[in-house]
Amino acid sequence: MTRIGVTGHMNITADSVPLIYDEIHRVLDEHGDAADLVGVSCIARGADSVFAQAVLDAGGRLEVVLPSRNYRERKVKPDHTQQFDGLIRCADTVRVMEFDEAGREAYEAANEAVVGTCDALIAVWDSQPNGKGGTGTVVELARDKGVPVVIVWPDGASRG
Repeated sequence: MTRIGVTGHMNITADSVPLIYDEIHRVLDEHGDAADLVGVSCIARGADSVFAQAVLDAGGRLEVVLPSRNYRERKVKPDHTQQFDGLIRCADTVRVMEFDEAGREAYEAANEAVVGTCDALIAVWDSQPNGKGGTGTVVELARDKGVPVVIVWPDGASRG
């Protein structure tokens, strides 16, 4: 069983989605048989959801980590609700962190849960510093834990 987690930008542009999806799919293919693949994602808007869909489309299984009990109600915007709910329905496992409210502590715990349970991490990241708690922080966490990181930022990708 190969467990691959994801971190990445939430604000990727609509034109970037197919570019990023294709690159994620290519990376997943390099990790072997999709029947042995588990993708671990918080399914936030942007990179997390693109990754989750690529895992499912490749024939892998999806494990979702939600930062808090109220994450969907408080943080999932109306234009992401349909995709979010669809990914939840397709997930083999949904793990909800022990926080009532979404916030920095809950997000850090969710990031730890993703990184701490995967064999590799895909980072959909333009490699620009984005402050504490951003994609770069999760990449640093993974590297500190010895988890291999694959940076995905194809030519033409951008943030909105």
